[in-house]
Amino acid sequence: MSETQDKPAAGNNPAGAQAHRNSAPDATDAPFKPVIPAKAAKRANASVIGMVIALVLCVLAFLPVVLMNPAPKGEGFRPEVDVASAARNAGDVAGFTPVTPDTGDTFTPNYARWESGTSTGVPTWEVGYLTPKEAFIGLTQTSQANPTWVLQQTGNLPLTGTRNAGGQEWELRDSGKDKRSMVLEYRGTTIILSGTASLDEFAELAAAVVKSADQAPAASSAPAA
Repeated sequence: MSETQDKPAAGNNPAGAQAHRNSAPDATDAPFKPVIPAKAAKRANASVIGMVIALVLCVLAFLPVVLMNPAPKGEGFRPEVDVASAARNAGDVAGFTPVTPDTGDTFTPNYARWESGTSTGVPTWEVGYLTPKEAFIGLTQTSQANPTWVLQQTGNLPLTGTRNAGGQEWELRDSGKDKRSMVLEYRGTTIILSGTASLDEFAELAAAVVKSADQAPAASSAPAA
């Protein structure tokens, strides 16, 4: 037998073929890398940029609203109201000296004004007070009151009795809930206190009102021209 017959041909070697198959890379084992077309990538970038621009425009649209409505200056902030100065100005046309009750730091005024009475026909001196218990009492004074006007100012509350404050008997008109008024005709004027405060706070302010009225000259029968 010749030597050439003892050596198998390379193409017929099973082991070599198996080794070749094992060493070749398998296409199914390679990681998949998606490829985004250039046009799709451009559209995605354009969408993100559009969202950013829209967000910026929204912020710019609301910014003036925020700037025109600033936050309160702090809890418990109260406007500075010069009641005495407003009363001096009102006294020139009122025909009486408007009351300016001295309540110290307990009652805080939040407005003081003279109303000419265009809508009601009755000119009035008005001051609003925040009470120590964070309730409200409005003071109204005039020398030209009439029964209809008094009913309007007191919200048609029923007359339930009287309440002494500052040495004077005030009419008490009470809803039985959270609204009440005290009315006093004194030294030529009618003074009405109305609000949601307690009777004790009403009485405290009413006493200061009477003291202020006692210090002023009595009202004339008609307002100054």
